[in-house]
Amino acid sequence: VSYYRDIRPILQEHCHGCHQPAKRGGDYVMTSFADMVRGGENGAAVVAKKSADSNLLTLITPGDDGKAEMPKGKPALAAGAIEQITRWIEQGAMDDTPASSAQAYDADHPPTYRGAPVITAVAYSPDGTLLAVSGFHEVLLHKADGSEIVARLVGLSQRIESLAFSPDGKSLAVAGGSPSQMGEIQIWDVDSRKLRLSVPTTYDTVYGVSWSGGGTKVAYGCGDNTVRAIDAKTGKQVFQQGAHSGWVLDTVFSKDASHLVSVSRDMSMKLSEFDSQRFIDNITSITPGALKGGLAAVDRHPTRDEVVVGGSDGVPKIYRIFREAGKDRKIGDDFNLIRNFAAMPGRVATVEYSRDGSRIVAGSSQDGTGQIRIFQVDDGKQLAQYAGEPGAIYAAAFSPDGKTVAAGGFQGKLLLINAENGQLVRELSPVPLQDTAVSKTTAAAATTSAATTDAEAPAK
Repeated sequence: VSYYRDIRPILQEHCHGCHQPAKRGGDYVMTSFADMVRGGENGAAVVAKKSADSNLLTLITPGDDGKAEMPKGKPALAAGAIEQITRWIEQGAMDDTPASSAQAYDADHPPTYRGAPVITAVAYSPDGTLLAVSGFHEVLLHKADGSEIVARLVGLSQRIESLAFSPDGKSLAVAGGSPSQMGEIQIWDVDSRKLRLSVPTTYDTVYGVSWSGGGTKVAYGCGDNTVRAIDAKTGKQVFQQGAHSGWVLDTVFSKDASHLVSVSRDMSMKLSEFDSQRFIDNITSITPGALKGGLAAVDRHPTRDEVVVGGSDGVPKIYRIFREAGKDRKIGDDFNLIRNFAAMPGRVATVEYSRDGSRIVAGSSQDGTGQIRIFQVDDGKQLAQYAGEPGAIYAAAFSPDGKTVAAGGFQGKLLLINAENGQLVRELSPVPLQDTAVSKTTAAAATTSAATTDAEAPAK
């Protein structure tokens, strides 16, 4: 029995959420082999060739009532999984983890950077004091003006794909994972900088995290073509829908949280009823060829059940979420469409409404050049543009007061842009660079190489 191939996935799915450096349940960390074997407050967890003396097995083996002490508050592991762990221990409990896959980072040992990693997500706190930016294995919390890093939230996920503050600003939801290994939803307490929940999910990175209006549910999209949601307090999965035929890249709740909107590489935007978990409607046209390529980003108007969407055709669009009564869906229509904005060069990777709903920001890229445009919602007029950025733009967000747009992408630079005129206000590296004398040319090349001296940088 292989630890890395057979045992690690079991522990990853059922145990790592509560037993990792950022969240040490029972003072027990299971994400590194040495810590997992050593055990926590109850002593040695694994004794090679002595399964009867291995506390890990005692904790996961159910009693006569079918319940086990671990995983805490969840169903016991399947009999086959327990048998596999037992066999592995009896065979010597060998560690065959590849050196390149060893967990190397925690709050005491954060990543070090030779060059800034690709920025895939940015988000302002509702009170406008903080700006969260994706990094490698971490989220960096900055002062909103970019003047200082105030916290580094280091978790399990190598790649951070999406960030969203809760409506009250007290929590930060993070979607990400490790490609082809695990997906993870993290929920951090913003004030204490502590990891409140880590929910392993699927076996690839996850995307497009969003909060329900009341802050009780968190939704996200998956590489297995599903849309899912969890309870924000317990981490229990409360929603799953499999109507898409491609990766689901973003999600957003309707205004009253009764429905969930999702967009996918399958060229569709779908509407699902939350409580019943039923697929209800295609919000976008069902006409073959009407959409040119997949959809990557969606955001809901702050006060109306309308959404802005962007994708491979480069045209930001606004749709009503619900089809008006008495209007039958027909091949050839795009009835829910409210407005097309002017086409942007290349693919649109990010869209967002301003807090007052009067404007949208969209970011796109083509042939190695990124662009930000700001449009007026009611008439579609372009208000401002920031163009010519080397490298793709993957993330953009309005500050709560609507005066600034934070953006980032392939180059790894955090851009603070004046939302009124599109002028660059400030440009900085969102991560602490090991060598601040690195030339711009070297830093640009480093965005596609290692983000650390011994780990690979995230890439879009």
